[in-house]
Amino acid sequence: MDRMTFDAVRVGDEIASYTAAPITRHALALYCGASGDHNPIHVDIDFARKAGMPDVFAHGMLSMAYLGRLLTNWVPQQRVRSYGVRFAAITHVGDAITCSGKVVEKFEQDGEQRIRLELTTTDQNGDIKLKGDAVIALA
Repeated sequence: MDRMTFDAVRVGDEIASYTAAPITRHALALYCGASGDHNPIHVDIDFARKAGMPDVFAHGMLSMAYLGRLLTNWVPQQRVRSYGVRFAAITHVGDAITCSGKVVEKFEQDGEQRIRLELTTTDQNGDIKLKGDAVIALA
């Protein structure tokens, strides 16, 4: 859906999806540095195994960042009024995360025309990793 005006957007419309490159150990290490989240469960396989996990896994906030990119690929960041997620499942090394959004509500608030998007990330098998929503101001 390329139309970004309030009148053109309809409940049920989907925005263009975004698929990130498969998660690599290198990406996890870079995200540790960028985010300041140095929890070893995300980069140290020995630590992860001692914690009962078969391998390291991605930060939930990394997938949330991909959803943020989905939003800002569609509208300028200044139009985002709220954004939140619930973490549903672990994202593993090698998972390719696809982000999608669907318009679920149109409304007016604080003198602005806004839409609410339902957001989801899934892996290459269609397993849901994050669910959330965002409110976007449209003209």
